[in-house]
Amino acid sequence: MVAATPPLSIGLSTDACRLLADASRVRLLLLLEAYSLSATELSQVTGLAQSRVSTHLSRLKRAGLISDQRAHGAALYSASIAAEGAAGAIWNLLQPRLDDPQARLDRERAGEVVRRRHLGQTWAESVAGRMELHYSPGRSWEATARTLMQMLELGQVLDLASGDGVIAELLASHAQQVTCVDISAAVIAAARLRLSRHANVDFHQGDMHELPFTTARFDQVFALHALSYSPEPARLLVEAARVLKPGGRLILAALRRHAHAETQRAFDHLNLGLEVDELRGLMQSAGLRVMECAVSSRESRPPYFEVISALGER
Repeated sequence: MVAATPPLSIGLSTDACRLLADASRVRLLLLLEAYSLSATELSQVTGLAQSRVSTHLSRLKRAGLISDQRAHGAALYSASIAAEGAAGAIWNLLQPRLDDPQARLDRERAGEVVRRRHLGQTWAESVAGRMELHYSPGRSWEATARTLMQMLELGQVLDLASGDGVIAELLASHAQQVTCVDISAAVIAAARLRLSRHANVDFHQGDMHELPFTTARFDQVFALHALSYSPEPARLLVEAARVLKPGGRLILAALRRHAHAETQRAFDHLNLGLEVDELRGLMQSAGLRVMECAVSSRESRPPYFEVISALGER
């Protein structure tokens, strides 16, 4: 159980607001959430005088928002992972909504500064604990996924709401057959073009809530964000379970429920997502044994959409 946040006095909350009302301190905090940097490096990145940077760092450290450690003769500052107190409470409310061109430019400059370091650290040592935030040649989610796919033998695969075939392209070399289903003729045509070199991929334009396939046909059903385009998620899951072989698996990704109706309209989504327990219940009602159902990722930019990953077995 998460402990309740203690109440703040007027004095403490006022002091914390004053601390975070300074644009330079906010810039420094955002930088130190991405990198561990010295006062000299922070001065280079922001263009602020080092004396001012040191003063700001001192105040932020007293408030518990940052910490420092010695590395190769220099003090490296970083944001506290779980900042507490009045300033921490206010910062935790403010930070998820911050998205500013200056902050993005600062992070780019900081990346260059880190790469030019002469502290005797390897690249991995300089970004340890935040490695996923930094570029490294050849290190991408796509490259990682394609490498891990070599381990899979997928058998008969169904890709629901398959779009222009980007997921099917990833799966095709590791499956006996991939069947793509999408309601749009235009995206099916694009998928045919993309996947023209794969003889083991076929295409069906139609409603994923009424699949034209016999019961127990597929080893795997992929529904990666298909639920966003479903007016009846429960019905879709029942149909996906129907076409799975006994022991077959449904691999699913879905947006966690959000309040951004403008995004729903812009991307033609038909719902605002699902909560974890809601999705788990729908999968169980469809006759699936739920092996995994949890929030697996949170976007790093506003409005910070969260994705639920789920795995069910028939």
